[in-house]
Amino acid sequence: MDKVGLGTVNWIVLIVYLLAMLAVGIYFTKRAGKNTDAFFTASGKIPAWAAGFSIYATTLSAITFMSTPEQAFLTDWSYAAGNLAIFAIIPVLIYFYIPFFRKLNVTTAYEYLEDRFGVSMRTISSLLFILFHIGRVAIVVYLPTLAIASVSDINPVLIAAAVGILCIIYTFLGGIEGVIWSDVIQGILLLGGAILVVVLGIFLVDGGLSTIIHDAAKDGKFITSDNFEFGGAAAAIPIIFLGSIFNSLHQYTASQDVVQRYQTTSSIKETNKSLWTNGILALITIPIFYGMGTVLYSYYQNVEALPAGFNTSAVVPYFIVTSLPVGIAGLIIAAIFAACQSTISSSLNSISACIVTDFKQRFFGKDQGKSDVRLARLAIIIAGLLGVGVSLYLVSTNRAETWNLFLAITGLFGVPIAGIFALGIFTKRANTPGVWFGLILSAITAYFVQKTSLTPFVVSMVAFFSSFIFGYVFSFFFPKYYKNTTGLTIYTKNETYVKPNTNEQYSKAL
Repeated sequence: MDKVGLGTVNWIVLIVYLLAMLAVGIYFTKRAGKNTDAFFTASGKIPAWAAGFSIYATTLSAITFMSTPEQAFLTDWSYAAGNLAIFAIIPVLIYFYIPFFRKLNVTTAYEYLEDRFGVSMRTISSLLFILFHIGRVAIVVYLPTLAIASVSDINPVLIAAAVGILCIIYTFLGGIEGVIWSDVIQGILLLGGAILVVVLGIFLVDGGLSTIIHDAAKDGKFITSDNFEFGGAAAAIPIIFLGSIFNSLHQYTASQDVVQRYQTTSSIKETNKSLWTNGILALITIPIFYGMGTVLYSYYQNVEALPAGFNTSAVVPYFIVTSLPVGIAGLIIAAIFAACQSTISSSLNSISACIVTDFKQRFFGKDQGKSDVRLARLAIIIAGLLGVGVSLYLVSTNRAETWNLFLAITGLFGVPIAGIFALGIFTKRANTPGVWFGLILSAITAYFVQKTSLTPFVVSMVAFFSSFIFGYVFSFFFPKYYKNTTGLTIYTKNETYVKPNTNEQYSKAL
C-alpha cells in the first residue's frame, strides 16, 4: 500500500494545534506553582461542566477514537452498551463514593484505603496505578502514531516524541488546572473531528444517509436479536453492559486519573454535576463514533475498496489522509492526537499526585512551601520521559507484545482494587489481612479466567466479585484486625472520622 503525504496545509494545522496546547500550560503556570493543593486539585475552582468534559476526555483515548469505529466497521453497534454502563453507576457514585472522597478531602483515591485498611493497601494500590499508567502513556503514544504512520509518510518517531514531550511540558507548567482546560479544548476537538468524518463521509457516499442505513441494515451492522443471545457469534449485549459496569467502577472509584477530578470542583453538588456531564457526553459518543464506523463501511463498499490485506485498525486515519480535503485532514489528525494528549496529561498529573501525596508526604511530611510542587513537576518529567522512551522503543523495534504483557499483568489488579474499595465502603467486617488475600486471589482468578474463551467483560465481573467475596470471607479468619470504622462505611457515613494519632477530624455533614 502506497503511503500518502500529509501536505503543507495539514502540517500547519497540526503544528498550530500542538502550540496552542503548549500555550494553555504556560497560561496556568503561575497559579499551579503556589502549592500542591493548587497543582493537584486546582483549589476546587473548576466549573462542573469543565470537570465533566475533562473526565470524558481522560477516559476516551486516541485508541478509542480509532478502535470504536473499527468495531462498528467490522461487526455492529453492540459494544455501545458499554457506553450506557456509566448511567448505571453514576447514582452509585453520587450516593456512596463521592461523599467519602469529598468528606475525607483526599488528594488521591488511595488515601481512603489507608484510613480503612492501613498504609500497606494504600501503598500497593498507588504503586500499581503508577506502574500501569506509565505503561499506558507508552501505549497511548505508540498505537495511534503507528496507525497514522502506516497510511501516511509522517515520521512515527518524530510524531511520538513531539506529542509526548509537548504533553510533558504543558502538564509540568499548568498542573491539573492546565490539564483540565486542555482537556476541554481537546474534548471539543475530538468530538468535532469525529462529527466531521461522519458528515463528510455521508456526503461522499452516493445516496448519502439512505444508502448508508440500507447497507448497515442489510449486513447486520446495527443491533440484531443475535446480540442478546448468550454464547452466540455476536457479542451479547447484557454481558457487555454488566462487564462495562465493573470496568467503569474501577475507573471511577479506584483510578486516580478520574478520582482526582472529584476534588477540583467547589462542592459535592458540583462534582455530581460533572459526572452527569460526563454521562451525557458518553451518550453522545455512541452515534458519533459507532456512526463513523458504519459510514466508513458503506464508503468502502460503494465508493472505493480498501487495499488488499489492509489492517482495519488504521481505517480511520486511512480515510482521513486519502479522502478528506486539505486542512480538514490536518484538523482531524489533530483530533486523534488531542485524544492521545488528554489521556497522557491526565496520567502524568495523577502519577505525580500519587508520588508526592502517597509516598513523599505520607512518609516524609508535607512541605508548606513550593518544594512539593517542584517534586511533582520532576515526577511528571521522569514518568513522561519513561513513557515516551518506551513508546519510541516500541516504534523502532515493533515489540509491543512484551509491553502489552506488562500492562496485562499490572491491569489484573485494577478491577480487584475496585472490589477492595467496595469492601471498605459497604462492609464493616472487612479488614487488612482479609482484603490482601482477596486482592491476590482475585488477580490469580482473573488471570486464569482470561486464559479461557470468555470475553474480557466476564473477566471484569469475575475479578470484582472474587475480590469482594474472598476479601470478605478471609476477613473472618483475622478477627483481631477489626478496626473502628466510624465515618468510613455507609453505615456510619454521617459520623465524625478522626485520623488515628492526630487531631485531624473529618465531620462534614454528608
